[in-house]
Amino acid sequence: MHSTFSLAELWSQGDFFGNFVALILITMSVLTWTIILIKVIAHTRQKSMSKHVELFWHSSSFSSGLEALGRRSDSVFYKLAQDGLEAVHHLKRSKEQEEGLLDPHKISKQLHDQLDLSDWVTRALANSAEGSLTQLQSGLTFLASIGSTAPFVGLLGTVWGIYHALARIGVTGHTSLDQVAGPIGEALVMTAFGLAVAIPAVLAYNALVRTNKKIASALNRFSYDLHAYLVTGARVDGKHSYPVER
Repeated sequence: MHSTFSLAELWSQGDFFGNFVALILITMSVLTWTIILIKVIAHTRQKSMSKHVELFWHSSSFSSGLEALGRRSDSVFYKLAQDGLEAVHHLKRSKEQEEGLLDPHKISKQLHDQLDLSDWVTRALANSAEGSLTQLQSGLTFLASIGSTAPFVGLLGTVWGIYHALARIGVTGHTSLDQVAGPIGEALVMTAFGLAVAIPAVLAYNALVRTNKKIASALNRFSYDLHAYLVTGARVDGKHSYPVER
């Protein structure tokens, strides 16, 4: 009887372990495309929001600048500006406490209050940027793991399928090409499945890493300008100078 290649035949002829490997690859594929979709949407949104940075610098005040950034909680640029301003407010309250402008019992002194404005703003902006970039990078390690392991998972399914195909051929005694090609060919499909899962994961990982680097570069430039502005009241290039609303 002539053997035909089909996924249904591969599944029906497979044992528990072979089908389990196939389910692992299917799960990997679903997770890969889910992560790709989520990260592409997130990165596209951040790249769009990065265009609002110049609008921030052309605003007449810090609060209107925040409005220009969109006041979106998922914007890494808005979050960076907000965290920087909150750092300035915190340090000002600490200074007022020292000068007796506030009740010293209401605000407790902490070690980080000993930092000067430049160091404190630097620390706040660095923490904010690092947290945002860590969030953007979430899921990329999983993509890299899938890209590196999926081919070997598929190869494992292939080896297991060929073993059972050869064992079945040995029991039946049929060694003609039409009897051998079907079972072994279906087993080799597992390797193709592994590659089909791994290739999109690797390509997506490389593309998302490049996009992350571009967003990180834009965020670092914005952080540098923000630091200079919050500390001195002027942007690095000297084109914008207006009082910080503290």
